[in-house]
Amino acid sequence: MVLTIILFVLGFALLIKGADFLVEGSSSIAKKFGLSSIMIGLTIVAFGTSLPELIVSVLASLEGSSDIAISNIIGSNFSNTLLILGATALVSPLLVKKHTIYKEIPFALLAVVAVFILVNDFLIEGSIINGLSRIDGLVLILFFLIFLYYSFGLRKEKEVKLPNLRLSNKDADIKEYNHLRSITYIILGVIALYFGGRWIVSGAVEIAGIFNLSEAFVGLTIIAIGTSLPELVTSVVAARKGEADMAVGNIIGSNVFNLFWILGLSATIHPIYYNDSLNLDLFILAAVTIILIPLIYAGKKNILTRREGFVLLSLYIIYIIFISLRG
Repeated sequence: MVLTIILFVLGFALLIKGADFLVEGSSSIAKKFGLSSIMIGLTIVAFGTSLPELIVSVLASLEGSSDIAISNIIGSNFSNTLLILGATALVSPLLVKKHTIYKEIPFALLAVVAVFILVNDFLIEGSIINGLSRIDGLVLILFFLIFLYYSFGLRKEKEVKLPNLRLSNKDADIKEYNHLRSITYIILGVIALYFGGRWIVSGAVEIAGIFNLSEAFVGLTIIAIGTSLPELVTSVVAARKGEADMAVGNIIGSNVFNLFWILGLSATIHPIYYNDSLNLDLFILAAVTIILIPLIYAGKKNILTRREGFVLLSLYIIYIIFISLRG
């Protein structure tokens, strides 16, 4: 029991550090081959920051823990929208750009609706088993490519709006290492990601069994919060330094990234079975996404104030209490 919890916690540390190593090593090599910092940010960094959720979902699916594979993504989106945005707005008001309101939030809502339709084979086709097939995964990836094309259209802005990514003049410099160090970082990153993901998935299954919890509950809460911690810390620190205007677009973009790219790739690698009890969570996630728009316009237009941040955090606490009571 104690060893399981230790490995479970250590798994998160390995995931986060592994992603950092992989991004640093890959970015250094890309820089040596002449890629610009902004292009590296739009590709390697953006994908690398989503590796924790991706590794957990893929390994959970391969090991037959489909509830963890999907609930991890849904829970991460709840954490992004309510916990991270709420905490960041509480530290400092967040400026919301018009394209985030009129394009990215509707895109995030589309992602929830698309996943709901694809996973509910029983409701749509009368199939006995619900889930994401490899074809469904490819459909989600196609949606993701459309979103990526849209994101590239924002590359000339001062701040690049890609999930989990902020690239400004201040932090656009990519460190260059020698080839041996870069390759070592990549190898260490891959190893850390693999073992970190394995320990988290195995630990989650065992913890769920010990405390008589569902795997979906563990995925929606502990794993989702754990894989979202880097974004939470980064956003809050940025807000304290007066650089909080990046948070909303990046968090909403991250939600799209999670549902289209991570869930799509996971299903393409291995079909994911779906527990229709998560339909309620998808409905709530869609409602939360829609609620963002009136919240942004309430009070000061195009700004998430501290009051609205408190509302988001309160909604997250209510949601956690709700799923805890539901079990």
